[in-house]
Amino acid sequence: MHRVRTEVEKAVVGQSGTVTGLLVSMLARGHVLLEGVPGVAKTLVVRSFARALGLDTKRVQFTPDLMPGDVTGSLVYDARSGEFDFRPGPVFTHILLADEINRTPPKTQAALLEAMEERQISSDGESRPLPDPFLVAATQNPIEHEGTYSLPEAQLDRFLMKLVVGMPERDAEVAVLRRHADGFSPRQLTDLESVVTLDEIRAAQEAADRVEVTDDVLGYVVDLARATRQSPSVQLGASPRASTGLLAAAKAWAWLNGSSAVTPDHVQTMLMPVWRHRLQLRPDAEMEGVSADAVLSSVAQQTRVPI
Repeated sequence: MHRVRTEVEKAVVGQSGTVTGLLVSMLARGHVLLEGVPGVAKTLVVRSFARALGLDTKRVQFTPDLMPGDVTGSLVYDARSGEFDFRPGPVFTHILLADEINRTPPKTQAALLEAMEERQISSDGESRPLPDPFLVAATQNPIEHEGTYSLPEAQLDRFLMKLVVGMPERDAEVAVLRRHADGFSPRQLTDLESVVTLDEIRAAQEAADRVEVTDDVLGYVVDLARATRQSPSVQLGASPRASTGLLAAAKAWAWLNGSSAVTPDHVQTMLMPVWRHRLQLRPDAEMEGVSADAVLSSVAQQTRVPI
């Protein structure tokens, strides 16, 4: 997994946190929502990540006229056989890049729900399993809201993480320009190669599953969730699904750091990326400029940490 991070950095500069989030999500069998303004390499990160893992990837540009069948696949009539054949959509891949997911209507957004949660799609009364591993990396622009459809809470909850892709530091941005000046093309990732096998990815997922968790740490996760529900700024706090997601991410992060057991530090590190999109703030708190990250930071400070 560290080789993957090093390989991706051949193409992407200054986004190590995003790459780490993608790695954790892959190990925890989750999905990722990438939020950032245009031009901060959200798409390039995902393409480079898939290339380094040696996994098949497909990209869908979400638009207002995109239909559910354009994502999941559809039945096509075969004149020679006189029967309908299923033509798989782009969702039948290991890593699906859903670009600007908030630009398509809720009907098409909902088409991804079954795929993300059940790892299958249903068509003509038949369930069709998706490849394993399977990860949806969706991007959205937080600035331009004209012609967009906000993701419903039920769909947001299916994303394990929401990663905020920010602007690079000055040195990193100079390094980006140097690479482009030397002839680097983000459209051709020929310098990147696969550094792990499919069997190694699955073995890493199983190893992350086996990381031990004590009852004290489980209680700590529950206490954090209950604290979000009691916060005066929060209308809808972390659900039990949010707690299981935080636990899975903490186990993957612990394994990446060479730990055999989850500690409160691992939980705290994963708290914001896993829960920031699951909290629904009260309207008056939003008007006062309160953010989900600020609420989670306060909750982490006020919740007793088991020793």
